[in-house]
Amino acid sequence: MKILPKLKKGELEIILLRNKKLPKNLNKVEKNLLGIRNYKGEGCCFIEESRKFFVGIESYNYPFPNAIRDALATAIGVIRKLQIKSASIQVESKKEAREVCEGILLGSYGFDTFKSKKNESFLKEIYLNSTQLEQVEIKKIIQESEILSNSVNQVRELINTPPRIATPKYIADFAKKVAKESEFECKVYDEKFLENEKMGAFLAVAKASTNKPYLVHLSYKPKIKGKKLLKIVLVGKGLTYDSGGLSLKPSDYMTTMKSDKSGACAVIGVLESVAKLGIPIEVHGILGLAENMIGGNAYKPDDILIARNQKSIEVRNTDAEGRLVLADCLSFASDLKPDFLIDIATLTGACVVALGDYSTGIMGYNEKLKEEFSNAVFEAGELSGILPFNPYLRKLFNSEVADLCNIPSTRYGSAISAGMFLSEFVEESLVQKWLHLDIAGPAYVEKSWGVNPFGASGAGVRSLVQFILNQVK
Repeated sequence: MKILPKLKKGELEIILLRNKKLPKNLNKVEKNLLGIRNYKGEGCCFIEESRKFFVGIESYNYPFPNAIRDALATAIGVIRKLQIKSASIQVESKKEAREVCEGILLGSYGFDTFKSKKNESFLKEIYLNSTQLEQVEIKKIIQESEILSNSVNQVRELINTPPRIATPKYIADFAKKVAKESEFECKVYDEKFLENEKMGAFLAVAKASTNKPYLVHLSYKPKIKGKKLLKIVLVGKGLTYDSGGLSLKPSDYMTTMKSDKSGACAVIGVLESVAKLGIPIEVHGILGLAENMIGGNAYKPDDILIARNQKSIEVRNTDAEGRLVLADCLSFASDLKPDFLIDIATLTGACVVALGDYSTGIMGYNEKLKEEFSNAVFEAGELSGILPFNPYLRKLFNSEVADLCNIPSTRYGSAISAGMFLSEFVEESLVQKWLHLDIAGPAYVEKSWGVNPFGASGAGVRSLVQFILNQVK
């Protein structure tokens, strides 16, 4: 399905009802039919006789970023099932045009790769019309929306791919393929490299798996003469499967653990979008790819690991493995001396308890930076909440036998204490430039919500791209 900047009327006319107000130019038949159906501008309503599809925008005046996107995602799910090949829609502003495009493109995704019967759609073209915007403006908005939405949908597909297929090597190869197509650099480092870099925490997590770990370094470096570019480094947690290790998860908690690679997958999507959009900022992505499995050689509670920055970590729970992989990846990323360092990870169930399924937890020591990122999240159409670091929580991951313990001494505030644990592996000069994003809630939800289908949402891609765009001077 394509969105086209054409001043053309489709077989179906999609009408946005802003503030739930019905158009004044309805004819008598349309008014009667809407009256019979008791339609007052909420949800969707299709008038077959005039081929008009009304889309109510809920909470349009409420400061909620996804009202238009969600409404279009719901509508497109219905329209795709009708035997209609084309539709048209009128937009009033650049912002509205962007949100309409993203609602349609993101709302059209569904994971049916392994189904014998695919999701059927008759709709081929949607024409975007406007009396307020020039055709060249509409065309640019469509192109940018397609780049971003395609990246998000590709990330969703990668996260949804089963762990039997999506091993660390599979993700590394996927990253190489995307890098080649999008024209940025990709270096893949194997177990030998991790040993040479003394990444003892990362290696311990991967030890029991037959699928070897990889560290992937993606780098997008646009060449602009006479200008020193801002450098942003993203670090993504890429646990392609997490059994919990010897601290084995209950079976019910294992069924969604293919999503524990969501942070790394999101970073791939961000680099792809940034490169295709040609944003004049240097962006790096560090992916820590591993499996956390069980076996005779698995790392154990009571082990003491030495991280890349030489800090010792007492292991009390092998299911707190993501922070161990990220610890070494953050140390590696710190060597790049970025202007901003951001990690993204499905890190803690505690963050889901704090913020619910749908919001990203934003943490760090720089209050202004956290607010700036929160604004970018809202602008991009995602949701977030800022969790405040608390100096009294720092002592919770003290250890009697090592520098740190990989779990806190109490479960209270454990999303925050996990973030504070990660800060121990960020170079001191970069701590005020660092953010930790916990996407354990929105990364994978077993029900559809708004523009997001059942399963992977691609959480973080839109927000990070928007934050990077906002840094362009």
